[in-house]
Amino acid sequence: MAEQTKQVYGLQFGLLCLSSFLFFSSFNMIIPELPDYLASLGGEEYKGLIISLFALTAGLSRPFSGKLADKVGRVPVMVVGSAVCVLAGFLYPLVGTVAAFLLLRFVHGFSTGFTPTGKSAYVADVVPVERRGEAMGLLGLSGSLGMAAGPALGGLIAAEYTASMMFYTSSAAAFLSVAVIWHMQETVQNPAKFSWSLFRISRQEILEPRVLAPSLVMLFTSFSFGTILTVIPDFSAHLGIENKGLFFTSFTLSSLAIRFLAGRASDKYGRVAVLRVSSGLLALAMLVIGLVSTDTGLLLSGVLFGVATGMNSPTIYSWTIDLSHLEHRGRAMATMYIALEVGIGLGALASGWLYGNQSANFPLAFWVAGAFSLVAFLYLMLVVPGKQTASAT
Repeated sequence: MAEQTKQVYGLQFGLLCLSSFLFFSSFNMIIPELPDYLASLGGEEYKGLIISLFALTAGLSRPFSGKLADKVGRVPVMVVGSAVCVLAGFLYPLVGTVAAFLLLRFVHGFSTGFTPTGKSAYVADVVPVERRGEAMGLLGLSGSLGMAAGPALGGLIAAEYTASMMFYTSSAAAFLSVAVIWHMQETVQNPAKFSWSLFRISRQEILEPRVLAPSLVMLFTSFSFGTILTVIPDFSAHLGIENKGLFFTSFTLSSLAIRFLAGRASDKYGRVAVLRVSSGLLALAMLVIGLVSTDTGLLLSGVLFGVATGMNSPTIYSWTIDLSHLEHRGRAMATMYIALEVGIGLGALASGWLYGNQSANFPLAFWVAGAFSLVAFLYLMLVVPGKQTASAT
């Protein structure tokens, strides 16, 4: 495949950002309401599985989506992921048992196992290396807008109408994402025709060793995100916040302004330098969240969490692309995303177990997650060389 560097932010990049906004709006729209929905089915003790099952499937599908993105093309992989969201949104209102709900969460995870892998590889194809961090920041910005709008809109629809209407709206957003992706140009030259034999994965095709360092940082820092997704809805209700999506909106909006700036900073000063700051801030944010006792305090702590994640994610994505080989970008991004899903899944499981539906345990769940971010900070400070800047590969 050839690098396309003539136009930095052309139509294709714009379509990619629009589809990213719609995609992230779709599956984030329902997250704040899922714990109560599961409880209504009699599965309150399984709240930790809401996110961990989703993350498990996403992680398991990454080697396949990475290989398909390199062989068949970026666009088909993105379409498959968004199409799963369309289907899931229609099926949630139909499930009537805890087992059926958890199975659907498992299937729904295929969406993030495919679409983000294709999107990240697509960015690397259409944006020149010297603007890579900036471009990933902008793509992350569009996704963050979806993550901000989705939970707030989903909470509003669930409160004013029904949970079923919220699920159908989620499905509609995913359908629009598919429509946008359908009009994007494929960037893989001479893509192979789909064959079931492509699902045969060798050991060498599962992980890309060149991107071990950013993948480890992603694993340790995403533990906090899994904790937030699992525990914050109940913590919000405990503090008297009726719309459980407000914290998600708070931290997502605060990440918007910083993403673009962080991307440019990582292009100029290096990925590791930015990640040292972001991982330290993330550990601090989790400490603060565990200390707050008011609704205002929670929303303000969400701002700090948003700044940290807004710096962290696009920088790790860019660092992964820097280290990857041109022909194996899909595999490299899949490796990093596997680490993301493992971190989120472990964070969800551990926080759900530590919390145990006991309000006195909220601080412990947040502080344990913060300790993992601190491990990432120490790894970056003590093990990883500081001079890690963009490189054309």
